[in-house]
Amino acid sequence: MAVTKIFIPKIPFKVSHLCYLLFFSILLLLEISASTAAGDCAADSPPEPSNPLIAFLQRLQSDALKTLGPESFNSKLYVDLSLKHDLAFTEAAFATLPRINGIIPASYLQRFLDGYFGEAGSDLVYAEPDDFEPEPEGFLPKVENSVVRAWALQVHSLWKNLSRKVSDDVKERPERHTLLPLPEPMIIAGGVFRELYYWDSYWIVRGLMVSKMYDTAKAIVNNLLWLMDVYGHVLNGARAYYTNRSQPPLLSSMVMEIYMKTGDLAFVNKSFPSLVKEHTFWNSGIHKVMIRDLQGHEHSLSRYFAMWNKPRPESATNDEETASKLLNSSDKENFYLQIASGAETGWDFSSRWMSNASDLTTLLTTSIIPVDLNAFLYKVELDIAFFAKQLGDIPTSDKFLTASRARLSAMYSIFWNKEMNQWLDYWLNTSNRDCEYIHQFEARNQNDKIFASNFIPLWTSRHNSGSVEDGTMVERVLQSFQKSGLLYPAGIAAALSKSGQQWDFPMGWAPLQHMIIEGFSKSGSKAAWTLAEDIAIRWLRTNYAAYNTSGKMYEKYDVEGCGKIGTEGVYKPKTGFGWSNGVVLSLLEEFGWPSDREIACQ
Repeated sequence: MAVTKIFIPKIPFKVSHLCYLLFFSILLLLEISASTAAGDCAADSPPEPSNPLIAFLQRLQSDALKTLGPESFNSKLYVDLSLKHDLAFTEAAFATLPRINGIIPASYLQRFLDGYFGEAGSDLVYAEPDDFEPEPEGFLPKVENSVVRAWALQVHSLWKNLSRKVSDDVKERPERHTLLPLPEPMIIAGGVFRELYYWDSYWIVRGLMVSKMYDTAKAIVNNLLWLMDVYGHVLNGARAYYTNRSQPPLLSSMVMEIYMKTGDLAFVNKSFPSLVKEHTFWNSGIHKVMIRDLQGHEHSLSRYFAMWNKPRPESATNDEETASKLLNSSDKENFYLQIASGAETGWDFSSRWMSNASDLTTLLTTSIIPVDLNAFLYKVELDIAFFAKQLGDIPTSDKFLTASRARLSAMYSIFWNKEMNQWLDYWLNTSNRDCEYIHQFEARNQNDKIFASNFIPLWTSRHNSGSVEDGTMVERVLQSFQKSGLLYPAGIAAALSKSGQQWDFPMGWAPLQHMIIEGFSKSGSKAAWTLAEDIAIRWLRTNYAAYNTSGKMYEKYDVEGCGKIGTEGVYKPKTGFGWSNGVVLSLLEEFGWPSDREIACQ
């Protein structure tokens, strides 16, 4: 069994940190268990961590559902609550609440919540961003239309609304909070997402670059580096219940964007060890998969695999209800592993990960080698090679260039489908999932269903002139996309399947629009650039129409009609919204908006 390094928080000791250190002594024990699972690649059911605060808040969540009923119930709210008193005192009070047929009367539950908890979100406080200017110098010079420019400035101003920092109480009494004590201010996503999130932050950083808010962007990355240093991977989000999984690895991309705008090599140097560490996380243990192609060449690729086999605390009541149809505990544990791993993908959830699009319990996330994850890691390798060269470390640069070529070869061998001219996810045989096993490639295991992710490699290909075989490759992918059925009046659908899951049809998501648009616009093909601009116009118009009606930016949109808000999924549409703001500003920076072009829906 491989031994995984244990990461301990690096903080100077002060008396005020005593409680913090005691709190993390529990997490250290959990890290040992999780690391054991990561080292044993055959472990399909990672060990069950235990956190007393989260366990109690889950009980509260469950009882609140019984009291309030499922309508408009928000399970995440309860695990985001902060204690006003010590846990033991709060639990004792909870135990005394009257129950009628096992249900706490609503009035008693509300008095208990008011008396013993701060409001969800009170663990974060507003932080005025020092680098915000109402209209930064050089802001969107290619936006000539006055209406669009006024809207862009309103979207820019939303960074102030979303700016937060961790409250002092979180740092002084961490055992009373699920929020992690991040050292610097941040931009939150919005809605119920009251904390820093991993892959959301990339598009937030992109938007902050347009807004000239470089210090705010660096603070976000510094917080992600802190998570990397403490936990050995960047967490899904900055909550204690997210420690069991990561999200799509875009940390190096954030550092790259900041470096290209600021030239801050010292920032790169500080970030560099964490980027290498993250690459190791995704290319070892349970995330690593070996596969032999038809020519006998062996390739190393990566998959999503959460270190968890219980209901996700932020969605425990939902997960338990879904798992209730399963007959035995091992099937339920496997489902919990698969759904947590599905959350790690960022696509939570999609028929992309399911063997039966109508049944969420058929999730097989850990048995899928995803196109986009490996495309991201290809870019990580190119980024690290570039940074190493800038830092004068030529051997490391050469090492990661070699790794990028190996991954590119693997992606074309395993993912590329020359009949469809797309990159397709590869499904493993579920009976063999340990990392010591070398899977034999079978063409039938490529998932030939169409998803937006099938085109993501074109986004990372633009970072290396040798990554696209020739000009005809772009044209073939372009024609394939045009025939795919993904493009609708308001943008690109995540998938063609209408399963009711929020990463399926007809939902459109800002990150997918941006990566495909940029992949085409930077490809060197005039025809691809024209298509990219057309998609950008569609997406900008639908964002504007929804904002013009409601005064809000949304997490997702329905691509079937201009201005339609996305409603598929288990929760109501969320506003804010970090990555939507960032993509709007980035597209306006790249394509501009002529004075004579209407922004209203056409």
